[in-house]
Amino acid sequence: MALIRSVFQDELDGVSQSLVDLTDMVAISMNRATESILNCDLKLAEEVIASDDTIDEFQHALDARIIDIIARQQPVASDLRALVTALRMSADLERMGDMSHHVAKITRLRHPDAAIPAELIASFKQMGEAAEKIARKTGSVIASRDTEVALQVEKDDDEMDKLHRQLIGTLVDPNWKHGVESAIDLTLLGRYYERYADHAVSVSRRVYYLVTGKFA
Repeated sequence: MALIRSVFQDELDGVSQSLVDLTDMVAISMNRATESILNCDLKLAEEVIASDDTIDEFQHALDARIIDIIARQQPVASDLRALVTALRMSADLERMGDMSHHVAKITRLRHPDAAIPAELIASFKQMGEAAEKIARKTGSVIASRDTEVALQVEKDDDEMDKLHRQLIGTLVDPNWKHGVESAIDLTLLGRYYERYADHAVSVSRRVYYLVTGKFA
């Protein structure tokens, strides 16, 4: 019985590590998508777009493994909660990958022109840095199951929300001079970064629930 439990625990640990690995993948993806949009780098944008398939395949394989574990081990109580929560976290992480994919697609859509006007480069650089910080911290939360750090992720998201509000304020200003098409692109871009952070918060909240049995 002890051996069976040890094997099961190894499987649970493997799922947790795969979630950390998936978090690393989506953090790198958004970092590269941000670089592509800031530098009008079409080659990098295409690499980010292509890498989304890898993220999707990784997530699908992880979900299949979790379902297989549930079917074979028939876990109960905290073990079942851990596996069901892992399924939900993997879905959020996959959506984070989708957000970076969407950012890169705007780089491609507007190439060789810049999608971001010069006066907003600094703002989007900040949003990219905030997104990477949140993703990296989320990976740490999954690995450590530290509930205090999990709650910090939500506070970090406040900074992203602030940057998003500032962007929208600029776009609706009567003095906006870059036209409707640019405003639409930038509205979408801002939304992608904001949603990326929201999904990271969702993952961190699920870790909090996993550890405490309570919703943050």
